[in-house]
Amino acid sequence: MSSSLRPDRDAVALAVSGLLGGLLLWRLGLHTQGGRPFSAPWITLVPVTAMAGAELLRRNAPRTALTIGVVALVADQFTRGSLATVLMFTDVMYAAALYGTPAAARRLPVATLLVTVASTIGFLAWFRRPEALLIGLVIGLVSFIPALTGVSVRSHRTAADTARLAAAQTARLAEMDRIQAVVAERARMARELHDRVANHLSAVAIHSTAALSIDDPETSRNALKVIRENSVEGLAEMRRLIGLLREGGEDGEDGAPAAAPTLASLDALVEQANVNGAAGGLVCVLEDTRPTEAGALPTPVELAAYRIVQESLTNALKHAAPGPVTVRLALADEVLTVEVTSVSGSRPGPTAPGSGAGLVGMRERVALLGGTFAAGAEPDGEGTKLWRVRAELPVRERESRE
Repeated sequence: MSSSLRPDRDAVALAVSGLLGGLLLWRLGLHTQGGRPFSAPWITLVPVTAMAGAELLRRNAPRTALTIGVVALVADQFTRGSLATVLMFTDVMYAAALYGTPAAARRLPVATLLVTVASTIGFLAWFRRPEALLIGLVIGLVSFIPALTGVSVRSHRTAADTARLAAAQTARLAEMDRIQAVVAERARMARELHDRVANHLSAVAIHSTAALSIDDPETSRNALKVIRENSVEGLAEMRRLIGLLREGGEDGEDGAPAAAPTLASLDALVEQANVNGAAGGLVCVLEDTRPTEAGALPTPVELAAYRIVQESLTNALKHAAPGPVTVRLALADEVLTVEVTSVSGSRPGPTAPGSGAGLVGMRERVALLGGTFAAGAEPDGEGTKLWRVRAELPVRERESRE
């Protein structure tokens, strides 16, 4: 027998119990009826055995089991009858509704109800006695009630399976949200760490290299001064970032919101870049053409613009050739334009290596605000090749995102 038709333990237990029960009733001479065409007691065991075989198929082949069960129950009516046959038939009917196809589960209660009603009316018309109602009641008990019970249990199991599936899907979605939140938070932490500390470390690397390579006390003294200033600032930025991570949010150590850099601080940032880049021949200039009545912009926009300028100045300190580094700000049609240009080319003196994470971080910041970003080398029309970073940041959320 194939594994798909192999009976399970419950089916075997029910079949064996039903068969042994039928044998016991036969041995004791207990029957359900008399005066039948086949009145020999041993013939009663034939429907009992057939019904026990149907029990073996109750789960793996419920349709076949029900067919055998109906035939065995009808055959039992022509013998002296056995209660074991009737009881096993109720279980076969129950299993057919529970384990059968959905279509069978829908049809069985209706079909058995029609058979019960039709049988009751038929026996009433035949016997013309109220006792005929008892026959209809017995038919309902052995067919309609088991089928209805099987459908009810099946519905409860389906509902439970659906609830378990919904719970599993909810858990998977929650896990996906958690993973996405962790990835987003790690990306945000990486951007903040890079933007806050890379500028200072780049200045330290360049000026320390200059102090080691140039044998001039005054140059070394100036380089060490810049190194100390950037080391202190970098350490302070690192402490603020560690404090932010420990607090689990944007709050400082005293519970007050940590002050985010704004565009009002760009003067100091550009001045610091001038100090850091003086040894490499860089001259940083800020050109702010925003209307004076514009006022403060949303905090995420100002923070993104500040970090873009900060990272661009850091990249200029690392890679730009001697010449002007121009920071331009413009505001029109509720779009803030940030542009940083520097001279592209080789530079004399020490340089600092780049990882490429700065451009990725700037692009991510702009994408989060729904803006546009571009960076690359281009000629200025006068024979000089410029490196230009340009970001356009929407000041207000677009209606499609509300």
